[in-house]
Amino acid sequence: MSNAPNWLGVYTLAAKETRRFIVVWVQALLGPVITTLLFLIIFAVVLRDRAISIPNTSYLEFLAPGLIMMAILQNSFANSSTSILISKVNGSIFDVLTAPLAPFELVLGYTIGAILRGVIVGLILVAVLGPFGLLPFEQIGNIVFFALGGALLFSMLGVVGGILAEKMEHVAFLSNIVIVPLTILSGTFFSIHLLPDWLKSLSAGNPIFYLIDGFRSGFVGAAEGSLFAGGVITVSASAGLFALCTFLFSRGYKLKA
Repeated sequence: MSNAPNWLGVYTLAAKETRRFIVVWVQALLGPVITTLLFLIIFAVVLRDRAISIPNTSYLEFLAPGLIMMAILQNSFANSSTSILISKVNGSIFDVLTAPLAPFELVLGYTIGAILRGVIVGLILVAVLGPFGLLPFEQIGNIVFFALGGALLFSMLGVVGGILAEKMEHVAFLSNIVIVPLTILSGTFFSIHLLPDWLKSLSAGNPIFYLIDGFRSGFVGAAEGSLFAGGVITVSASAGLFALCTFLFSRGYKLKA
């Protein structure tokens, strides 16, 4: 029997995950886009003259990339976590587990589908906001690296959440009590250098800060934190989560009756 990876199986699972959110595109794609635009409009009215630490950058140019990245991360997490949880609840997870796919191939299939949802939401927002001059596109490499790296990281975090969760309230708890607060304290809406020292240290220790800061640097041409540290965190955290997801699938933890 061949030990070659089952790339056709990975593609099939990823395609299934993609069709899953395409079918409900109003909820999965349009909804997050509208929510992000509403955030931008509200903050544009209330805080458009707020000072930031990056020279020659307006508050709206600072805010827009942060909101886009926040949407990418949240939607990548939501896709994989809800997909696995719903499959567990309705019993269809056994069809996936009995397919000729190794644990790491299952991880790839679920994460690719989730990454696509996050990236598509991000691309729609870029297309909408680009004509308004809020996205200068200074360093394309940073944009691509942190967008894909962040989507990958949160897709696998969603896989872990979906496996561990037993009902939708558990996923909602992880999203609302852990991810959303960390995202808000990540410098999405404000420059961390303008915060009190204790709150600045708290934000600087937030890994999501480095994802959003790195992504934003690709548009405004400057970062508030260390891009090297952001890259290391993205790669190491993704590798760790990939290993954890593969282990959970290999053990069938909370997946098999």
